[in-house]
Amino acid sequence: MTKQSKYIFVCQSCGHQSPKWMGRCPECGQWNSFAEEIPEPENRIGISYSMGRPQTINSISIDPRHRFKTGILEFDYALGGGLIPGSLILLGGDPGIGKSTLILQVAGRISGQGLKSLYLSGEESPQQIKLRAKRLSIHSENLFVITGTCIEDLFKEIEGLKPDLLVVDSIQTIYTNALPSAPGSVGQLREVSARFLRFAKETNTSVFLIGHVTKDGAIAGPRLLEHLVDTVLYFEGDSSHVFRIVRAVKNRYGSTNEIGVFEMKETGLEEVGNPSRIFLEERPEGAAGSIVIPCLEGTRPVLVEIQALVGPSPLGIPRRTAIGVDHNRISLLVAVLGKRVGIEMGAQDIFVNVAGGLKVDEPAADLGIVSAMISSFLNKPVAADMVIFGEVGLAGEVRGVSQPELRINEAKKLGFTRCLLSRSNMETCESISNIELLGVDSVRGLMEILF
Repeated sequence: MTKQSKYIFVCQSCGHQSPKWMGRCPECGQWNSFAEEIPEPENRIGISYSMGRPQTINSISIDPRHRFKTGILEFDYALGGGLIPGSLILLGGDPGIGKSTLILQVAGRISGQGLKSLYLSGEESPQQIKLRAKRLSIHSENLFVITGTCIEDLFKEIEGLKPDLLVVDSIQTIYTNALPSAPGSVGQLREVSARFLRFAKETNTSVFLIGHVTKDGAIAGPRLLEHLVDTVLYFEGDSSHVFRIVRAVKNRYGSTNEIGVFEMKETGLEEVGNPSRIFLEERPEGAAGSIVIPCLEGTRPVLVEIQALVGPSPLGIPRRTAIGVDHNRISLLVAVLGKRVGIEMGAQDIFVNVAGGLKVDEPAADLGIVSAMISSFLNKPVAADMVIFGEVGLAGEVRGVSQPELRINEAKKLGFTRCLLSRSNMETCESISNIELLGVDSVRGLMEILF
């Protein structure tokens, strides 16, 4: 038998198969993503999945223990209010950011409630996990640790233990004997993930899968893994910042884009109960280019500081640097200012930053970014007691955004006395007291109020 008949090449990004190696995948366009694998035998017997009988929607009963709290409020917030029994959750993040630490803390809190938790590690020894648990002050008779990479061996151990929570660290290290390919390959990921999904639904056990990420920040493996699970959490953060953010980008049991904010300390990750105050506590006074905006992360309002620095460029091509906001959005807003207001920044270096390492991607930040750039360009600070939000269109108009009441009430809690927003949003929020609302319908009107 020739080598060509024994092996195939599979794209590790999308799962496309080819009889020969290719530099670029014709399906997803990824470079250097093909890996050599042994094809699945044609006569392999697949896993049979039982199908339930049809029933009316009114006859379906809901478990009264619909959600249970993990004991970490910020993590519960990211999950949409708590952990659902029988849910399959995928957690991804950069290496060393604290994924294993966070999940071990969650398992420790849940085991402290009298529920059994099983931590499966395919990368560390039990002694390494014990050292981390000691540092985190986790001591529980209901928290069990097992090491290994074979899923068949794992299920044999689970039959006697019957845990309420299973943690798999990490999914790329687990394999099944039913397939000849290596752990972490497309076929192995697809098979073991499907088995964990079946296990979670049949036994009503909550399962956490920790996933590696690629250099682009996406969870390694085909997108099938994210489509399969119930919830996808990304653990974000910067090594230069102590804050970590758990962001839900998919949640079948709650709102997407919910976040939980944590602070990294020696004793582990500690939750930040009021992230708005943390992100603003070192805000400079009287500095040009500093604006506070109320953004929404799922259903949660968070106040963040937008900083802009605008100055003449010594280079032939001016620099545009954006940290925490979309680079293309900055170029669009600069063009709007030049065309609609007459403020030309084409020859200026422009740097925009979201303080604290948070990422803001909603259009409601447009008006705050514009205000910060104009403030820095004119070297005139904006009043420190004002928050600004609104979407800016290509015609220079200021459009309304969703849930303005939540944003304004969050600003009131932190002592802000004035709010600049679109005129359409102001008309719906006139009943809010103890804060002055200033409505604008164009960027030119913004100039008249601020400067």
